[in-house]
Amino acid sequence: MNLVVQGPQVETRALKDLAALTASEGIGRISNTAFRLLGATPHPEVAGYCEQHALDYAFVPDNQRLADYRLFVTDMDSTLITIECIDEIADMQGLKQEVSQITEAAMRGELDFCESLTRRVALLAGLPEAALERVFNERLKLNPGAETLIAGLKQAGIVTVLVSGGFTYFTERLQQQLGFDYAVANELEVVDGRLTGRVKGEIVDGQIKRKTLLQVCQERGFAADRAIAAGDGANDLPMLTEAGVGIAYHAKPVVREKATYALNHSGLDGILNLFA
Repeated sequence: MNLVVQGPQVETRALKDLAALTASEGIGRISNTAFRLLGATPHPEVAGYCEQHALDYAFVPDNQRLADYRLFVTDMDSTLITIECIDEIADMQGLKQEVSQITEAAMRGELDFCESLTRRVALLAGLPEAALERVFNERLKLNPGAETLIAGLKQAGIVTVLVSGGFTYFTERLQQQLGFDYAVANELEVVDGRLTGRVKGEIVDGQIKRKTLLQVCQERGFAADRAIAAGDGANDLPMLTEAGVGIAYHAKPVVREKATYALNHSGLDGILNLFA
């Protein structure tokens, strides 16, 4: 078992402390901000030490490699990108606070996702479709390391899927921008250039995310344990727990507790370091 340690700044002192704590056999460099402690033994004080020093840690099998996986599935809002799109759309209506409160409750698992989305989208009724373009152009930003992550996955021949409880307006543009193989999301109903406050078709919730992962696995001919999934909210848990490796990215506590690994301080490219 190896201990992968990474973060915005990894001090030599911290590596030595963690090596001593885990009786590591040696320290290897993955990158300037990521290191591998070889032959590490899990210790209960590692979590607290790393949190105190703003470090991410993961005990990984010494034979775990990116080449062993075939599929990567990721959430969009607050995972691939920095914002919750629906909250920013609502801001155009002066309703961001009201919508954000519903979003947060849903991401913590306190509200049924379908119900919460229906309630939030209803508040957008009458908003010009042009507001979506403004959100994409003015407010949507990729999380740090997103482009490096996707490029690394594609170089390794891994199929990439963007699946979101957000909206097709954004996923389709990100799919084109980053080169995802698949993109699945909710479609907002628009009539005469304005949002109706309704979603067309079946709502993409946690179970649809899980179903998407399984469908792509079946279509491509490999098992779900060859998949890596990343997300931040409660509605991501079904796909995170179905995948061979589930990664909680800057996630809610309920997600961090159930994921295989959690990244709280690193960028998305930190995912690659877990399989280096």
